[in-house]
Amino acid sequence: MQSSDYKVTAGSLDVHPTEKALVVHYEVEASILGESGGHMLGERKEGQKIIRVKSLSPSTDVGALAKKVVEECKLIPPSRLPQVEQLLYYLQNRKSSPVEGKVEKKEKRTVKPRELTPFEGMELNEEASITRVDEYVELLYEGIPEKIRGSALILQLARNPDNLEELLHNEAALGALARVLREDWKQSVELATIIIYIFFCFSSFSQFHGVVSHYKIGALCMSVVEHELKRHDVWREELRKKNKSAPENGSLRRDQDKAMRKYQGLLAKQEQLLRVSLYLLLNLAEDTRTELKMRNKNIVGLLVKVLDRDDEELLVLVVSFLKKLSIFLENKNDMAEVDTVERLARLVPCDHEDLLNLTLRLLLNLSFDSGLRGKMVEVGLLPKLTAILLCWTGHDFNNTVSYSAEIKPSTLMRMLYEHGEEEIEAELISICINLAANKRNAQLMCEGNGLKMLMKRALKMKDCLLMKMIRNISQHDGLTKPLFLDYVGDLAAEIRAEEEEEWVLECLGTLANLTIADLDWELVLKEYNLVPYLKDRLKPGSAEDDLILEVVIMIGTVSMDDACAAMLAKSGIIPALIELLNAQQEDDEFVCQIVYVFYQMVFHQATRDVIIKDTQAPAYLIDLMHDKNAEIRKVCDNTLDIIAEYDEEWGRKIQSEKFRFHNNQWLEMVESRQADDSEPYLYDNDNDRTDLFYSAGTRRTLEHRELGTAANSGAKLWGFSSYSGVGYGPH
Repeated sequence: MQSSDYKVTAGSLDVHPTEKALVVHYEVEASILGESGGHMLGERKEGQKIIRVKSLSPSTDVGALAKKVVEECKLIPPSRLPQVEQLLYYLQNRKSSPVEGKVEKKEKRTVKPRELTPFEGMELNEEASITRVDEYVELLYEGIPEKIRGSALILQLARNPDNLEELLHNEAALGALARVLREDWKQSVELATIIIYIFFCFSSFSQFHGVVSHYKIGALCMSVVEHELKRHDVWREELRKKNKSAPENGSLRRDQDKAMRKYQGLLAKQEQLLRVSLYLLLNLAEDTRTELKMRNKNIVGLLVKVLDRDDEELLVLVVSFLKKLSIFLENKNDMAEVDTVERLARLVPCDHEDLLNLTLRLLLNLSFDSGLRGKMVEVGLLPKLTAILLCWTGHDFNNTVSYSAEIKPSTLMRMLYEHGEEEIEAELISICINLAANKRNAQLMCEGNGLKMLMKRALKMKDCLLMKMIRNISQHDGLTKPLFLDYVGDLAAEIRAEEEEEWVLECLGTLANLTIADLDWELVLKEYNLVPYLKDRLKPGSAEDDLILEVVIMIGTVSMDDACAAMLAKSGIIPALIELLNAQQEDDEFVCQIVYVFYQMVFHQATRDVIIKDTQAPAYLIDLMHDKNAEIRKVCDNTLDIIAEYDEEWGRKIQSEKFRFHNNQWLEMVESRQADDSEPYLYDNDNDRTDLFYSAGTRRTLEHRELGTAANSGAKLWGFSSYSGVGYGPH
């Protein structure tokens, strides 16, 4: 009869290169003994064990910690206690490595569910060994207690990533675990939790997702979660019935307390099972195809039901999962149908920082849907968000606002005052920028010395975001615009090539909004020598498109002044605008603003002749008068009406082109009726026959413009993705 003999020999002892941990090297020698007791066959294998000492800090008693490590780790003999103590001293005084620092920073930016920790049923008095896996597998064929013990020992091994590769190749062990889970998960919550935890260890690494899918653990976890949620409903209903009538004597009260304790015990075990199951599913959802399968099995509905629980770590996991799912349109629609916002509202605010952070991010994703935004208002989230904003920006919550308060511009302005020369938080300035887009809010912000304070700080600190807020205030007609007269010179002085483009963009945009009758733009342009700067920036590619567009808008604003328009016309800006129009003819905003400049130019007698006789602007306007964009057509018609009134030759051309366009439409209608009888699909596009009445050059320009308009109309600024690959969302 043959038997096996295992011998473990301790090797070297060292510190982990990046973590607070000791690395113990060891060697396992396995021998097969013959009937006489002699060695017949032997095999050696090297391994290592990592002992993490996360509690190690400058105040830790290293001597006591070293004794604890030696007592708990059987691989370290007591004779090596001084060496362990010396290595722990080294770890205690070692500075954090750059890699460690990067990891810490990354973790601060990304909130993830906390790693699963040992729970009741996992911990055993014995230490598992990778060489005895076959023995643990044999226990899986016994009763429930033996199955729990065997799976718990395998879990000890699986929690060490170094053992996963070897366990992966042990098909007998994985097959037995999957079989026991399928057959017995309803009989023992502890057994189901431990086995799913083993497969969770594999799911933590993308390269092992295949083995988890092979044994269909994901589908099984979905069934487990669904079943456990139904069980929870039954428990609650039974508890409700027992509590329905008030107990009249001590015996009934004791029964009631006993039922409550039983419920809480069952709930604690169930939430452990739910947490490990959902965490495994979250890991598998890295693959969108797997995620789509989960969606088809109502993963959103299951997750939203769990939001009613009180366990914070379970809620962190569930909200993190929902946040990941929420970027897809189908999932967002599912969340809208199951009252997700109403259930999330109770989590705002909460004491758990990670949970609050994840909840707010999920609400942000959902807020792009107008219906869900309305629900957020209905459930009273806005006052809560206001209070959180004030707390995060360092203001005393109790003295500033309550959860029933509305956000007020005066409160925000006071918060800006208090910052002095310190940098303003991004959250605070962002909400101020958005609120300033409302006319009434802008007026409230300018009350007293509000605008003076904002301008002084923005110009001193060259704060682009604060200037963006001021720019939003400047766009409103009424009481606020005249207040900017005192700051026109300060803003114009910032329009220089030496300044940062982003800063110049905001200052220039603010000036371009100042359509004030009493403002002498000619004096401003001359005193600050702005005409050369404006002309240089009109060259295609001379700056970012946003800045060039603001230059065009600025030219349109100052051209309202007769003398200013004449100055610009003499400087050669009109040919530069035509060149820019050719370069940007696919961008409707550019086209509309340039045409508006032409409108301002022909409106004044001093520049009308320059536009009509010395440039090709009227010809371009004729090309654009049938553009698909309604605003462009409107400005073109108004401009061409003025040109036709003051120049008979262009008037005849404009009238002729309008006639040709309408005549062309009539001919196309007739031809299409004739084509229906013979060749229904003779022409793919009605505009293909414009060469009957337009020159070839004009036709090319029109077709180019139409293509550009179509391209722009299809652009999407933000939206939800879809599993089908199509984007949806606000345009």
